[in-house]
Amino acid sequence: MHHDFWHQRWQNQQIGFHLNAVNPFLSTHFHRLNLQAGQRVFVPLCGKTLDIHWLLAQGLQVIGSELSQLAVDALFIDLKLTPEITQVGPLMHYRAANIELFQGDFFALSQAQLGPVNAVYDRAALIALPDEMRTLYSQQLMKITGMAPQLLISFEYDQSLVPGPPFSVSKQEVSAHYEAHYQCTALATLTMTKGLKGQYPAEETAWLLSPR
Repeated sequence: MHHDFWHQRWQNQQIGFHLNAVNPFLSTHFHRLNLQAGQRVFVPLCGKTLDIHWLLAQGLQVIGSELSQLAVDALFIDLKLTPEITQVGPLMHYRAANIELFQGDFFALSQAQLGPVNAVYDRAALIALPDEMRTLYSQQLMKITGMAPQLLISFEYDQSLVPGPPFSVSKQEVSAHYEAHYQCTALATLTMTKGLKGQYPAEETAWLLSPR
């Protein structure tokens, strides 16, 4: 997606992807990553998700990346934190207690800038990107996180019925992106009772990606 698309969505508050509760797959399955308090979790394309509040409450350090400055500002307001803001190359770096965010292009983020990562939580990154960008995204994610284990959430539905985002990412596609480097385990699949956007039949799947 072009940057202007996401900037416009945030500017117009067209953010139906933002949940008003913690994702139940996170609270149910995050323990499978076997993290300890103080370890570092990377949340790519994080928006202002309430999942970050939950991760911080577990005593973890959270590192996020987000294109929209509006989303980043809203997140810190919600957290009641005033970040220290510095420029790191083409990115803006926000830092406060136990949280860092890199605002700007995800593909401009380097492993050196990101620092050590113990796990990745991908709730809305892979499914936010069109087909031609998902391979580039998965390769970049593995590169900058040193193949850290992941909790990944995907959606699957008939893409011909409605354009994304979120985009449909099949189980076969998840494996195609990651199986060379990870054991890909589907932990649970939920049939969305109201369907995607309230009308299109869809399934949501939680994945554990364990480095080989």
